[in-house]
Amino acid sequence: MTQYATFRNPIVEKAADPWVMRHSDGYYYFMSTQSGTLELTQSSSLTGLAGGRTKTVWTPPPGGRYSHNLWAPEIHRLGGKWYIYYTANDGGGDESRRICVLENGAANPLEGVWEWKGALSTPVPGLDGTVLEWGGRLYFLYAGYGHFPDYGSAIYIMRMANPWTLEGDHVLLTAPTLAWEKQGGMAINEGPVILHRNGFIFLVYSASTTWSEDYALGMLTMKETDDPMNPSSWTKSPNPVFRKSVENGVYATGHNSFTQSPDGSEDWIVFHALPAPGAETSLRSTRIQKFTWKPDGTPDFGIPLGDSQDIPVPSGEF
Repeated sequence: MTQYATFRNPIVEKAADPWVMRHSDGYYYFMSTQSGTLELTQSSSLTGLAGGRTKTVWTPPPGGRYSHNLWAPEIHRLGGKWYIYYTANDGGGDESRRICVLENGAANPLEGVWEWKGALSTPVPGLDGTVLEWGGRLYFLYAGYGHFPDYGSAIYIMRMANPWTLEGDHVLLTAPTLAWEKQGGMAINEGPVILHRNGFIFLVYSASTTWSEDYALGMLTMKETDDPMNPSSWTKSPNPVFRKSVENGVYATGHNSFTQSPDGSEDWIVFHALPAPGAETSLRSTRIQKFTWKPDGTPDFGIPLGDSQDIPVPSGEF
């Protein structure tokens, strides 16, 4: 009988807001919130992120407007260069949060120089910036603070003139109006991430507070032929598409990214979670699992797998 290699979650301890990018160079690039600095990991395997080559690529000048609370970094490859988008503030509250941009022209993002390109001029303070590249244009999505009517965050989209410059006004795509989006003491839609497949563009987001056991993933769906700047193009799922599993002992499942197996045949979701209700947020860990697709072309993320479950490694990983 053939024996298949397996792994168990979590794959990286104490790693919140995980972002994983599979690049054409054969490596996976991983980032997570480390608060005071930005660290980038290069790994030859998806399950081996914890043992990859890690480098601190940015330490902000002390005492500046963007020197505290570096959250949710994402690395993107746009126009032949590398860009990192991350949230930072001056040590104060939500009103001082902005999304900042770094650029690197080297072929290997662990080499070269990361250049500060500035803080994006979003109409309201915000966090969790990401980029949609579609139809020859760049679009920026982020979570902006406000009252909807409860205080919290909602997800907006803007056009980009280039990877570090926004243009025009923002457009509201989803606000936390449903009960499951308002758990833990705040009304939250944050952490937007794009998944493009089967003629659709999916915007997956995190809802409720990250410290709540009910932190969960919601989803907007758009036909790829529609205009992403038009709110009516997007249909919001009325219920979470991925949420805690009491049976498997996995809670606060959110702030995710998507990647593929080394051979490109499988789709994988990357997310953070807590091991118990009420656990400290410092215990948020990075987990991965394969997901499938429904007959209508939409994703089926299943339920989060428990720590004691043996999971086959991604296809093409040895």
